Amino acid sequence: MTIILDGAMGTELTRRGVDTSLPLWSAIALDAAPDVVVQIHRDYLDAGARVITTNTFRTNVRALAKAGIAHRARELTFRAVALARRAVMEWRQGQGCAPAGSSAADLPILVAASIAPVEDCYSPELVPSDAELAEEHASLAHNLAAAGVDLILVETQNTIREAVAAARAAHTTGKPLWVSFTLDDENRLLSGELLPDAVRAVLPFKPRAILVNCIPVKQVAPALKLLRSVAPSHVALGAYANVGHVDEGVGWTLTNAVSPDAYAEAAREWRDLGATIIGGCCGTTPEHIRAVSAQLGER
Repeated sequence: MTIILDGAMGTELTRRGVDTSLPLWSAIALDAAPDVVVQIHRDYLDAGARVITTNTFRTNVRALAKAGIAHRARELTFRAVALARRAVMEWRQGQGCAPAGSSAADLPILVAASIAPVEDCYSPELVPSDAELAEEHASLAHNLAAAGVDLILVETQNTIREAVAAARAAHTTGKPLWVSFTLDDENRLLSGELLPDAVRAVLPFKPRAILVNCIPVKQVAPALKLLRSVAPSHVALGAYANVGHVDEGVGWTLTNAVSPDAYAEAAREWRDLGATIIGGCCGTTPEHIRAVSAQLGER
């Protein structure tokens, strides 16, 4: 069975007219547009996602400190988890008229906690010291666990050093762990480190899944082949690609370069290569996830 992960939050907020300027990016919406956050979660559930990701990509202390609100890290992290839980509850209530045992509402829905790099995802040279990484990732991981998430998704990791720090912090919470890496155009981490080495480095923290994310659709298949060559058979594989590109000084530029149907066709190949967790990253929409869900027979 394929687990359908949701799609983008940050770029979907932008698409819907919500301010996502730096340094807070998607975290702005936790104050400015909480109902929009809930609606995006619900739209992904309607599209067939059965794992939704908390809007905590930028609720780490370092990002909030840049906006002068480091003291609100726990509050905003808890709020993000509460919004995801609210979305699940409202969605289930909306499914309540379906016959018992036959409704999508009977399927389990997981709330995954996003833990991102503490600095810029595309700037591995900015990764801070090991001591800072340990402290900051531990703080976020324990806030997320205390808020009641179902699993922790350490995502968009661009160096082995930070992936290890974040995975270690997540592991100490006792929550199930997924780890996802972002890659350059040669399928190395952005630090230049090899993906197989990165996978081996996080295996001691017992991840249940290893994924790649925020890479172009065309890169996913070869990346999955690399993952399959090194990940133990009991560790699930997954992928969630991007649509669009980053422009320096502008941020993410939305494009229609990969239609929902084309994305779903690619997702079918990813499944054939062993991916059992499939969703979308920056630039993807609920329509991309709907197409994936329909293509993979999960709706």
